[in-house]
Amino acid sequence: MSMLENKFEKALWSTRFIVLIAVVLSIISSITLFLLGGWDIIQATIFNNPLFNENINTNNDLLFKIISSIDLFLIGIVLLIFGFGVYELFISEIDFAKGKFADSTLKINSLDQLKNKIIKVIIIVLIVKFFEKVLKLSHNFTTPHDLLLFSLSILSICIGYYLINRK
Repeated sequence: MSMLENKFEKALWSTRFIVLIAVVLSIISSITLFLLGGWDIIQATIFNNPLFNENINTNNDLLFKIISSIDLFLIGIVLLIFGFGVYELFISEIDFAKGKFADSTLKINSLDQLKNKIIKVIIIVLIVKFFEKVLKLSHNFTTPHDLLLFSLSILSICIGYYLINRK
């Protein structure tokens, strides 16, 4: 019975390699988002820049495109952290990173640690998204009440971020 049990457990343990699909695809997605974010910044710098295009009067379009690109970079970072974390949790510790990057953000020791790191980056993405939306709506701020609500929303985001990061 122990030989059959041993073979079953070996086969069961080998199924962990299925996570390699998630690892490879998240790394590919991360690289793609970094390239797209970089391309968007290059395009914004050339086509939405008041220095190079006399038809543009304000910096808002340039700023909006750059902030949107930062969003792509941050989501790329989430996917990168996820890919490295899942690999280290289920497959193997990355030997190359042991000495050089011992305290790196990409070093994951538990599923909770991976979850917490991803949640923190996602919250930063949401903050950047909020800033992006406010930037688009900023021309509609006409009354003191609008500015008060805007200030309160920024304050609530800061308090929430503080509460998440306190130890």
